[in-house]
Amino acid sequence: MGKDVIVACDFSSAEAVFSFLDRFAELSRKPFVKIGMELYYAEGPDIVREIKRRGHKIFLDLKLHDIPNTVKKAMAVLSRLDVDICNLHAAGASAMMRAAIEGLTREDGTRPLLIAVTQLTSTDQETMERDLLIERPIDEVVMHYAATAANAGLDGVVCSPLEAQKVHEVCGKEFITVTPGIRFAEGERGDQKRVMTPADAKAIGSDYIVVGRPITAAEDPVGAYLRCVAEFCD
Repeated sequence: MGKDVIVACDFSSAEAVFSFLDRFAELSRKPFVKIGMELYYAEGPDIVREIKRRGHKIFLDLKLHDIPNTVKKAMAVLSRLDVDICNLHAAGASAMMRAAIEGLTREDGTRPLLIAVTQLTSTDQETMERDLLIERPIDEVVMHYAATAANAGLDGVVCSPLEAQKVHEVCGKEFITVTPGIRFAEGERGDQKRVMTPADAKAIGSDYIVVGRPITAAEDPVGAYLRCVAEFCD
């Protein structure tokens, strides 16, 4: 499986995201983009259709988490958008994840990749114990969630790059790891607590890295994107 950089297009309007993506028009490599809750809730499914029409692969990052029947029906709707990756929270448990696959699978048997969020990269051990009352080590919790997702038939997980190598050891090389929390060595961490550089994420076995502000807030977004590609993919 080829590695790729996914650009987190965390914008609040179609105008803003297209102004950003137009800067990449001259590149032969169309960036793989993540559409999250902010943009999707602002613009609805049409923004997904238009970005797809422009030739970008799409990770639709809506992190579904509800009762199995509701998630199944929601995934059936999302499957019509022809995105490449969808996700949900592993904390929703096995029945929800199996229902999500049923809903996401089209009549011809095809579906986007489905991955599960283990623990957000803004969560550390202290936060998990204090706010979630989960006292097991965070690494153990992430591996348990990943194994549960794999057993439910999912394709991979969203996890910290610090955990990618062990996820592959637990769930196999084909079980994909999508890792946010990526920063350049000289960059600010922001609200991320478990972070890694693109080069280090490559070395440790991440399949995809999700990069937001280091690219979208850069003075030269195209240059920052190409730097990520050079460090992670080449």
